[in-house]
Amino acid sequence: MCGIVGYIGKGNAKEVLLDGLSKLEYRGYDSAGISVLDGKITTVKAKGQLKNLAEKCRGVKLDGSVGIGHTRWATHGAPSDINSHPHLSYDGKISIVHNGIIENYAPLKAELIKEGVEFVSETDTEVLAQLIRKNYHGNLLDAVIETVKIVEGSYGLGVICEDEPDKIVAVRKDSPLIVGLGEGENFIASDIPAVLKHTRKFYLLNDNEFVVLKKDSVKIYDFDKKEIKHGVYTVTFDETAAQKGGFDHFMLKEIYEQPQAIKNTLNGRVAKGEKIVLDKIADGDLKDISRVFIVACGTAYHAGLVGKTAIERLSGVPVDVDIASEFRYRNPILDKNTLVMVISQSGETADTLAALRLAKQHGCKTFAITNVVGSSVSREADFVFYTYAGPEIAVASTKAYITQLIALYIFALYMAQDRNYTDKETLENIKSELLLLPEKVKKALETDALTKEIAEKICVETDIFYLGRGLDYAVAMEGSLKLKEISYIHSEPYAGGELKHGPIALIEKGTVVIALNTNAELRGKMDSNIKEVVTRGARIVEILPDNFENAGEGCDELITVPATEAILAPVTAVVPLQLLSYHVAIAKGCNVDKPRNLAKSVTVE
Repeated sequence: MCGIVGYIGKGNAKEVLLDGLSKLEYRGYDSAGISVLDGKITTVKAKGQLKNLAEKCRGVKLDGSVGIGHTRWATHGAPSDINSHPHLSYDGKISIVHNGIIENYAPLKAELIKEGVEFVSETDTEVLAQLIRKNYHGNLLDAVIETVKIVEGSYGLGVICEDEPDKIVAVRKDSPLIVGLGEGENFIASDIPAVLKHTRKFYLLNDNEFVVLKKDSVKIYDFDKKEIKHGVYTVTFDETAAQKGGFDHFMLKEIYEQPQAIKNTLNGRVAKGEKIVLDKIADGDLKDISRVFIVACGTAYHAGLVGKTAIERLSGVPVDVDIASEFRYRNPILDKNTLVMVISQSGETADTLAALRLAKQHGCKTFAITNVVGSSVSREADFVFYTYAGPEIAVASTKAYITQLIALYIFALYMAQDRNYTDKETLENIKSELLLLPEKVKKALETDALTKEIAEKICVETDIFYLGRGLDYAVAMEGSLKLKEISYIHSEPYAGGELKHGPIALIEKGTVVIALNTNAELRGKMDSNIKEVVTRGARIVEILPDNFENAGEGCDELITVPATEAILAPVTAVVPLQLLSYHVAIAKGCNVDKPRNLAKSVTVE
């Protein structure tokens, strides 16, 4: 959500900034802008897509080699040219870009207005620009430090100043910011893909770290201006990993990357006849855990629902699953024997990060599942599990979700072996099936053509229902979310047994119901639920394992996926749901990779 790029070097800053911002479009935005310093600061901003900004820049002289850029997702103030970043001080000498929210901006703004400062935007960010100017007495780093001392909220900041044209000053708190290290040039960005074209070497900033970038040096300081030394993080994936690779859309590419992503997640952790290995967790580290909380948002929350069942069944440890934005505010009962597991693709999700910090305040052990090495949750949790899914560009998550499932299964197996709760033969069978999942998901991808045919029939619907029991209900929730996210069709998931308690009143002739029916133990009950809606005129799309007999009786469309252990069925069952959502969105002409109103990384509460 929002994106920052900054450049200082020998090249053309405008070109670097526009290219970097294009690599951050996946984060979601409604306007964009750049400031370039060439004797004086020149700023160009535009509402809407990045191409609008690029077009505007063609008519402006922007030849400097220092600059900052931003893609904005509106919080304070509607999307507009004026509210776009960068924001300038009242005299135009200081320009800033900002990710995050300033919670106490209103009283700060009121005080500045009393002092005669005139504001031109509705944003909280402009307050920062005016405060930095107020605190500027010849040293930009000092001005930024003094400003953030009185600011409450979250921020990733990049700042330039006409009076100090040889530097960019940056700082982060609760909002991601990285430093790219080049030769004769350096960069800041909110995410690595923005500048991966130029460097593979990065500093991953921690909260309350200030950076002074010059073209030939980078120095990092704390609040007391004491210099901090950082290790260099070297990126191993290349720029093409963030490109479409011949697919029409990033989302489809990422769906097809799932078999390899699963292999990457399993590699080195699961092997036949061997103990499960978790990074930097020793035998006995989790012995005293009597309860687990899984805390996440959106798709990651749905993965957590599957994880709850896996952990409880295999290890006997009770698990609660919470939406991160609710967790903090219900005063959960936490203690030293509680493990709080947070799941976040980006590792920067604001609500999830806040839940992690609450858990640490209560003395809980914490465990993070994330896709991003060096992200905030990975640095702050006691234990971290990297999914190694690779860059996920499409806003709607697919391969990150499926690798979160794999991570949760691995964790459940680890807990089971640690406690001797489940017999070894059962655990070995599950491990064997886990290792077969890459090939089974590859087979499930063969439903692509069929899901496209079905999508073209149902894309005209305004309401679609999803049904499932047990783990199928958790998968139904994820399938429903995917359809809503990218096709804008209203859809609702229901547990099969809940139909009689209200939702069946919504079923009428022609209503589309997508029914997941992968669990042999629950099949009889689910078949009855399907008949209940068929009797009332529903059109059924049923998803079944390929080893079920009498498959698809009474359904209008049948999709089969490779059979596996019942507890692992969500991994194969979700694939046709992802493909179905994708093809429905394409049939409707929607922007699949960048759905309206959504952002890839939600870094504000």
